[in-house]
Amino acid sequence: MSGRELAAHLGVHESRISKIEYGKLRPSDVDIRAYCKLSDANDQLEDLLATLHHIDSAYVDWRQALGSGMKKRQQQTLKLESQAKFIRNWEPMIVSGLLQTADYATAMMRNVVDFYRIPDDVDAAVAKRMERQQALYRPGKRFHILLAEQSLYTTIGDNQVMLGQLDRLYSVIGMTRVTVGIVPQKYDGLVIVENFFMYDNRMVKVEGHTASITVTQPGEIALYGRAFDTLAGRSLTGEAARALIRRALEARSR
Repeated sequence: MSGRELAAHLGVHESRISKIEYGKLRPSDVDIRAYCKLSDANDQLEDLLATLHHIDSAYVDWRQALGSGMKKRQQQTLKLESQAKFIRNWEPMIVSGLLQTADYATAMMRNVVDFYRIPDDVDAAVAKRMERQQALYRPGKRFHILLAEQSLYTTIGDNQVMLGQLDRLYSVIGMTRVTVGIVPQKYDGLVIVENFFMYDNRMVKVEGHTASITVTQPGEIALYGRAFDTLAGRSLTGEAARALIRRALEARSR
């Protein structure tokens, strides 16, 4: 179907169709629904509407997100977590922010300030991150956190900071509302994916090197869910996970 034919079906001037196609004009919900109906593509409707509704927040570079420091970012995350009943998190390199000690979080955020050259509000940001962790104890919420075994060995801060963090991880295992799984280093690599947070089945937050990416399209969320389930199926929990942590503690102690 040509743009002219589509415009005729929609009862609009063909220049409107051209402007939408070339990104000069944002389509409305009505436009998207009509496009899908007329082109027999209703299977794409929900993904397209999700893209339309979140296009401004889908990709936010760190210079913009952290321009005034890190506390604001932590506050935004706290709000998202307060609205979700089931939160899933995969971390291939570091310990999840929801499980970090104050010393680990401080060292982590010092690195962020130095690397991205942003305003230093580390103390306020760490306090807000610690506030986020109160959600782990609230009724009606569930957390499933997956860590790659590498996260036990990636040094953040110094050896003492890491010993304290590993002790914290050891104690978290077995909490009522929190499932912690560790994916061993010898994992067979069925899924190679960046770190991400899933908030119920409505949103995924991906933290890239240069930007934060918000995924709201149902089809993409389903793929992240499948990746998480695959990793969870390869993870060790309970005493088996504690054994991996003990091994990392022993290596640090030596």
